[in-house]
Amino acid sequence: MQRRRLLQLGLGATVLLGAAGGLAALWTPGLQDGKLSAAGRQAIAALSSALLDGLLPGTETALQAQVDGFEAVVANFPLAVRQELQLLLSLTVNAPGRLGLLGLRRPLHELPKAELQQALEAMRQSGQAMRQQAYFGLRDLINAAHFAQASSWAAMGYSGPKAIA
Repeated sequence: MQRRRLLQLGLGATVLLGAAGGLAALWTPGLQDGKLSAAGRQAIAALSSALLDGLLPGTETALQAQVDGFEAVVANFPLAVRQELQLLLSLTVNAPGRLGLLGLRRPLHELPKAELQQALEAMRQSGQAMRQQAYFGLRDLINAAHFAQASSWAAMGYSGPKAIA
């Protein structure tokens, strides 16, 4: 390799790493220390509203209870699973990740429910395994949080756990 080419590569790498560092400073986490960030709460609320359409009462209190339930479910996961979920949620709350994963430019909470449902369906039907896994993971976690709450049991015909004598 010629000296000039080596210097060009070094300069290019320096510029690239500097830009990546600047972007990392702007990166908004979706999950921090096992708790949802403000942006993460908004994203889970929007996703819950879209995925649980017809199951979740249309009140703000019910939606916040769903988000709290999601956070409680996630808190019981092992650290490695929470770290993977942190990455997935960060992709949904940051513009470049959201565009790549969901194909959406605007934040999830700013979208009409129908548009978000369309994007989720596109993820589900995607030919890319990563997009499908992200969809099914989010869907399963949101459903787990919803159906773990006693308030949702009556809709399923479940009377609750039996007392052990």
